[in-house]
Amino acid sequence: MQTAHISALEAKHASLDRKIADEQARPLPDRMMIAELKRRKLRVKEELTLL
Repeated sequence: MQTAHISALEAKHASLDRKIADEQARPLPDRMMIAELKRRKLRVKEELTLL
């Protein structure tokens, strides 16, 4: 069970990373969106370090 949870968190982290990269690649990136995505990514990373 723990491994499935870790895998899910890692997938979510990678997905957020892709979303951040996609937003930054746009001609006029939404800085607020990027900041929110980075906060969410950090929360996932913190949860991973606690496991």
